[in-house]
Amino acid sequence: MKIYTKTGDKGTTALFGGTRVPKHHMRIESYGSIDELNSWLGLIRDQAIDTHSKKVIALIQNKLFTIGAILATDPEKAILKSGKERLNIPKIEATDIEFLEKEMDTMEAKLPQMTHFILPGGHTTVSYCHIARTVCRRGERMASFLNENEPYDERVLMYINRLSDYLFVLARKLSLDLKAEEIKWIPTKND
Repeated sequence: MKIYTKTGDKGTTALFGGTRVPKHHMRIESYGSIDELNSWLGLIRDQAIDTHSKKVIALIQNKLFTIGAILATDPEKAILKSGKERLNIPKIEATDIEFLEKEMDTMEAKLPQMTHFILPGGHTTVSYCHIARTVCRRGERMASFLNENEPYDERVLMYINRLSDYLFVLARKLSLDLKAEEIKWIPTKND
């Protein structure tokens, strides 16, 4: 299979199901942000962090491929006239969302109480987490816009929302692990 097909040379791309759309279509923007997020997570996983976090990130990356496939599917082509699914795409389950919640609960139990907003930074690895979190939020905004216009399984948005929270808590955990200072945002009258 060749990497280049030349079918996108005029600014369109194919969704799962064959429908062609402009490369700037909200569906492409949605799964493009999720793909970018997945790359940032790979960078975080490549850092000197604990084995458990690396395993969790790898599981999340797998789920992000599922989400990308869901977002890349033309809903009109996903179901056959018989009502059977045409494409064999996994689903995001409630247990996937619960997994992120449990991971956050476990991390938060070991973290100091948060009393202020925290400025991103303190260590390169922590900063990567904050970048991933903001890319996740962008993906969520795009996916929300898509869902408003072309609805899909609501658990996808729930997972993306929970994932951005997970990445914030992971950044705090890694700050603690790496002995990086968390700088609190304390507004002054000049702000």
